[in-house]
Amino acid sequence: MIEIIPAIDLMDGKCVRLTQGDFARRRIYADDPVEVAKAFEEAGLKRLHIVDLDGAKSGIPANLHVLERVAKATKMRIDYGGGIKTEDDIKWVFDAGAEFVNIGSVAVEEPELFFEWIAVYGSDSILLGADVRDGMLAINGWQTETDLEIISFLRKYYGCGVEHAFVTDIGKDGALQGPAVELYGEIINEIPDLKLIASGGVSSLEDIDQLESIGCSGLIVGKAIYEGRLTLGELAKYSCSQNA
Repeated sequence: MIEIIPAIDLMDGKCVRLTQGDFARRRIYADDPVEVAKAFEEAGLKRLHIVDLDGAKSGIPANLHVLERVAKATKMRIDYGGGIKTEDDIKWVFDAGAEFVNIGSVAVEEPELFFEWIAVYGSDSILLGADVRDGMLAINGWQTETDLEIISFLRKYYGCGVEHAFVTDIGKDGALQGPAVELYGEIINEIPDLKLIASGGVSSLEDIDQLESIGCSGLIVGKAIYEGRLTLGELAKYSCSQNA
């Protein structure tokens, strides 16, 4: 069973997509993310992944007003991330209507604080976001490289209470050339009980089948929808078939 999670990436309050994490390579797909979210919901999709790219770049959530509008206009279960650095940020995200908060940079730079948040809010509400380039973690909106190897990092954090993680292969993201199936397979083989959400590169139903077959619990898809590679009807039928 795999969960289909459409993505909305926000810059200046608009729905955009980057290619391979490059802020200079952005394309605006819609001026009103609320209408995009409503279309997802009307097609039968239940979950939504929102990335505050402005927040990821600046270190301060910058599109909470958009989150609030989307949450009021739909009943989708929203996870939200980008620029979340403090507990006040987390409270604001939840107050604006998100069900889950995505944490990436803080989990790497301040692990004790990250695990405090898990203790307070629960591992079902805090999602670990891990962005990877050539097998190594990148943080701060993909702008800062680290020397942390992804599988060792995830194994350590799973052992400390992390239950859910989404992993984005930056080299695949927005490229529409297929997901990092080999990487995800290695992660699942090493940490089989981690609920792994794949992100980046999905462009066909065959990609979805592959990710399901290796044991991913979910997948995030964005550009393939906006570019017409996958229709909402296909995704909704697929999603329904997985939950039947």
